[in-house]
Amino acid sequence: MRIGVFSVIFQNLPYEQVLDRILSYGATAVEIGTGGYPGSHHCDMSALLASEEKRKAYLKAVEDRGMIISAFSCHSNPISPDQQEARDADALIHDTIRLAEKCGVPVINVMSGLPAGGPGDTLPNWVTCPWPPHFLEILDYQWNQVAIPYWREVSKFAQERHVKIGVEMHPGMLIYNVETMIRMREICGPAMGANFDPSHLFWNGVDPVAAIRKLGDAIHHVHGKDCYIDPLNISVNGCNDHKSYSEIPNRSWTFRTIGYGHDLKVWKDIVSALRMVGYDYVISLEHEDGMMSFEEGVSKGLAALRDVVTVESPGEMFWA
Repeated sequence: MRIGVFSVIFQNLPYEQVLDRILSYGATAVEIGTGGYPGSHHCDMSALLASEEKRKAYLKAVEDRGMIISAFSCHSNPISPDQQEARDADALIHDTIRLAEKCGVPVINVMSGLPAGGPGDTLPNWVTCPWPPHFLEILDYQWNQVAIPYWREVSKFAQERHVKIGVEMHPGMLIYNVETMIRMREICGPAMGANFDPSHLFWNGVDPVAAIRKLGDAIHHVHGKDCYIDPLNISVNGCNDHKSYSEIPNRSWTFRTIGYGHDLKVWKDIVSALRMVGYDYVISLEHEDGMMSFEEGVSKGLAALRDVVTVESPGEMFWA
C-alpha cells in the first residue's frame, strides 16, 4: 500500500509546492480535486483536457518526485433537483473521467448525490426510516426514477474508459452505507465501487472491518480520517447530529486525525482487513480535525498511518 494526502488540505499552495510538502511527510501519493465541493485548486481541468503538452508537464511533476496521483475527486450532487447544479455536476464528473483516462489515473472519487423527494420538490430529501409510508414512495422515486438511470450511464461511460468510480458513503447522500453501496454496484456494474472513508461509518455505529469484509473488491480507494464518538453526548442524543462542527463539546461526534478518535489497533485492523480483501492501493489522508492545525493534523495523521500501513508484499509461508 501507499500513503497519500488529499491536496485540498493545502489549497493555498501552488501545485508543485503541494507535491513537495506532501513528499516531505514521506507520502508518495496525492489525491487531487477537480471541482465541486473539494474545489480545483491544483487542477486546471479545461487546460489539461485541451493540451497534451500541459498534461505531460502536470504528470511529470508527480513522476519526477516518485509519486502517483491516486484519484481525481469531484464530490458534488449530479442528481440534485436544482437543474443547473445537476448539469454542472454531471459535466464535472464526465470531464473528470475523461481527464483520468488521459492521465492514466485509475479512480475518480464522487458522492452519490441526493435527489428531491418527488418531481415537484426543490430541495434534496434524505430518508432514514420507512414510516410514515410516504418515505417509501420517496425512496422509490429517488432510486428508480433518478439515481439508477443516472449512475448506470456514468458507470458505463467510466468503464468504457477503464476508469473506476469511488463513491464516498456519506450520510445525507443516497449512498451512505454498505447496503446502499452494494445495491448500486450490483445494478451499475464493477466500475461502481466505494471510496472507503471509515470516519462516516464510525459515527453510524458501523464496524469498519466488517464493512470492508462485506465490500471486498468493491473498494476502489480509501480515505484516512478518524472520528471521535462522544460517549456522554451520544448516550443522550444518539448519533445523528446537525449542530455546527464548531460546537465540539456539545456534538455526538467530531472528525479527528488518525489515532485521536480510535487507537492504532483499530487502524491496524482496518489495514489488515483491506489487505485481506485484496486492496493494495492508497490510503489518502483527509484532514478535517477542528482541534488541530493543518500542519500538526497532517503530520500526526501521516505518522500514525506509517505505523499501521503495511507496504511490503507478504513473504512465503515457510511455516505452513
